[in-house]
Amino acid sequence: MRHLGYLAGASALALATAHPAAAQTSDAPPQSTTSDSADKAAAPAPDEVREIVVTGIRQSLERAAEIKRNADQVVDSIVSEDIGKFPDPTTAAALQRVPGVQVAVTQSNQIGNVKIRGLGDILTTLDGREIFSTTGRSFSLQDVPAAALARVDVIKTNTANLIEGGIAGIIDLQLHKPFDFDKPTVVLNGRGNYSVKADRLDPQLGFLATDTWSTGIGDIGALVNATWYKTHYNHPRTREGGPRSGASLGRPDVMVPIVAEGHSNHGYYERPQVNASLQWQPSDALQIYADGLYTGSRAEDEWSLSNAQFFISDETTMSDVETTDQCFTARVNQNGLNPREVVDRQGTADPGDDVQTLQPFTLNKVCNLKSATFRNAVSQQNTHSYYNKTDNYLGALGFKLDTDRVTVNGDVSYQNSHNIGEEILVATAQRIPELRYVSNQGDGLQLDTVGDNAYAQPDGLVIAQGLNQYFSRSKGDLFAAKLDSSFEIGDIMKSFDVGMRYAVRKAEFDQAVVQTPSPGGGSPSNPNAIRVVDAGLPDGFLSLLPSISGLNGGERSLVPDPGYLRSDEGRDAIRALFGAAAGDPDYQPQRHFDARETTFAAYAQVHYEVPLGSMTLDGTVGVRPTRTKRTINGFSAISIPATDDEPARTEIVPLSATTTDTDILPNASARLRFGGGLQARLAYSVAIRRPGFASLNPGLSYALAVNKNVLNSGSAGNPDLRPQKSENYDASLEYYFDKGFAAIAIYRHDLTDRVISSASAESIGGILYNISRPRNVGSARLQGVEISGQTFFDFLPGALSGFGAFGNFTYADTEVKGDDPLAGYPLQGVSKYNFNAGLLYEKYGLTARAVYTYRSRYYDGDLTGNVFLRAIDPDRADDTSYTPAVLNYVRPSGRLDFSLSYEVNDRIRLDVGGTNILGSHYYGYYNEKYLGNQYRYDDTTYTAGIRFAL
Repeated sequence: MRHLGYLAGASALALATAHPAAAQTSDAPPQSTTSDSADKAAAPAPDEVREIVVTGIRQSLERAAEIKRNADQVVDSIVSEDIGKFPDPTTAAALQRVPGVQVAVTQSNQIGNVKIRGLGDILTTLDGREIFSTTGRSFSLQDVPAAALARVDVIKTNTANLIEGGIAGIIDLQLHKPFDFDKPTVVLNGRGNYSVKADRLDPQLGFLATDTWSTGIGDIGALVNATWYKTHYNHPRTREGGPRSGASLGRPDVMVPIVAEGHSNHGYYERPQVNASLQWQPSDALQIYADGLYTGSRAEDEWSLSNAQFFISDETTMSDVETTDQCFTARVNQNGLNPREVVDRQGTADPGDDVQTLQPFTLNKVCNLKSATFRNAVSQQNTHSYYNKTDNYLGALGFKLDTDRVTVNGDVSYQNSHNIGEEILVATAQRIPELRYVSNQGDGLQLDTVGDNAYAQPDGLVIAQGLNQYFSRSKGDLFAAKLDSSFEIGDIMKSFDVGMRYAVRKAEFDQAVVQTPSPGGGSPSNPNAIRVVDAGLPDGFLSLLPSISGLNGGERSLVPDPGYLRSDEGRDAIRALFGAAAGDPDYQPQRHFDARETTFAAYAQVHYEVPLGSMTLDGTVGVRPTRTKRTINGFSAISIPATDDEPARTEIVPLSATTTDTDILPNASARLRFGGGLQARLAYSVAIRRPGFASLNPGLSYALAVNKNVLNSGSAGNPDLRPQKSENYDASLEYYFDKGFAAIAIYRHDLTDRVISSASAESIGGILYNISRPRNVGSARLQGVEISGQTFFDFLPGALSGFGAFGNFTYADTEVKGDDPLAGYPLQGVSKYNFNAGLLYEKYGLTARAVYTYRSRYYDGDLTGNVFLRAIDPDRADDTSYTPAVLNYVRPSGRLDFSLSYEVNDRIRLDVGGTNILGSHYYGYYNEKYLGNQYRYDDTTYTAGIRFAL
């Protein structure tokens, strides 16, 4: 607890910004609930009466402030504005408004990659129960649509009664329950969502019905809530593969991208969801309930591209070269790439016996390429066609007993989650007689063919590279039983909590990876290459890639049709052409793993309250011991070198590992309430994060690449990984006033046994592979400041009194420590600065909100193990332990979103909204801004909806 004094001193600072505290009267009538009391804590407590159905954005924010003010933990909440109306279109999009939370846009143009205070190691719970996706530790927040939620809590500090497993914190998703309502309710929601780049209007539907009946055996409530939506998306990008010396093109002094391309992720996803709940109150003291949830995800999408590869053919030439004055000294091997340290396994079992060598190199000064003309470059025009299906089921039974001095809550739940994933990659290629490449130094690239649009001409296309098939299935289930109890004691020691949880988690994964070389050599230079027009494939094999502005001025190009590659007929025709077996490939034993994990946890916690004159000091002190036993089984493919008697071969060897972890997780908190709405907090806790099952898989799998510009790769797990552990320190000063709320919080997390995965070059059977392995390395430090606030301008006259403002600011200082290769760098995915600023209006039935969200630079990829050139210190060139990092940085960006709704009457509400209406884009670069990597054209979406309450 050595940092508590530092935290307490810094918490004396306060800025005015955040959520309101006291309930205000809005023009829209509030929906009544079963209780007027606020939640005692963020996580559902045994004696808690839920109160989460509100009407209007103002009441939603006021309710969130009540939760924050009264919680035992450091908590920020998001409360639904109405049934089926969350403040943002998705859960992750709403979470980006929470102080300390950062998000990013995914390849499917969704808000995702949620991090709390710089960490993605988040435990997700649903109504207090752990929930996950297949074999992972995390849950895909997109799988529960925001329209189904009543509330989300972001819990940043642990208490002993909360489930362990999130060193970043806990995100608790809460669904509507029948006893939230005091009258029969039926609500229908319909919405249309228009994505500008996809140019599609997609439907979104929601339905909720609930009622409560007084019977001879007590009150009985039932609720069913169903949602469904389908979204088409188009996420175009341009990309410049990492820098390489242009020596083979006659210019060793120039950095030339390995590849320049335009590509697009496009397709659709749909998500059905149904949840139901029964509540029975046989007496005032006892409630019995049953909950059920189904969520699904279906996606048919594709990643298609057309590019120019400058080093794949000896016939490619470069002229009209223009460089910049952006230069550096680099190590360069004989292939014009960064030399790598090679680990030669040579069949040895002990890693200590491995031989490590650095490839030979020369020192070159290289300068960045601004523009050039290329002749006879090879274009690959590829399609990765995907199909994904996920289903999650959860059922629970439980009871709540609440007497004068004792509360008991028992809950038994079972979850099953499974996924099927399919990917088919087919490549075509041709020669581009002449094209002009221009790097726009931070705004993407321009790649233009000279003369006709060669990318759209089928005659020169040949079947290239190879046929890649990736099929996987994963499933996981969890049985959990927990018992929580609380006993009221007295005046100082208010109550004593004790409980336990028993959980059995199972996971299983299977995969097939089949890579078949292209018939005829697959190169436009090879006279045996098979032209697409001569391959006997139907006309539907090729289709036009969606327009990409950086590729040939937006003209479209031909690629293998993704729908054709998803059809059984198309797949088998392609397999026959490549000489691969018909039908989907069998799962391969060397890629299988299964796991069983049993966890027992108990806890004891005291709530205290001490009057100090006009002030009150209260808080919690607790401890949660846990014990986990885990067995994981896998297989490894071992290369056996040739001998005089036998040829080289590969053997599949079963592997198994059993580990046991015991952890003691203490927590302590103190809140000093000064009166007049001012309170201060201090909190200390220890949290753990268990490794993912894929990271624990003892097997090794690897595959040869069929494209010589792509590295052979593989992965291996580590069954001896230890849980990551974090010591967490928090302090805050909060002031709740008549029309709002202001808060400042500071935090520090000290992480140990941090798990990272990194790739290194390994020689297996005389072939070089980039093998990624996880390991516990060193430590990390996270610390920062969160400022939040909100107020309403009720003092203004007339219509102006409906205005309000809100915002938050986060400063995050992170550093990797210890022996980590990235020691001294910040954590991946963390921006140092993040803020939200918003203006809202609510009066006369009109509700409006505009929010701008900004985050500063961060890096989202560690590419150090790759072969790209990078700047080095010439004085350390011969130091084989010196490997400068290559990180993919993302430049600062902001997004503006808005929403507007109007209450026609008590039953009908109309609304419109828009996300990313300023068209913010993503730009990623290698270490320096002039070394562009990707430029993504993020989409803008507009929405319009109607709500009927019957």
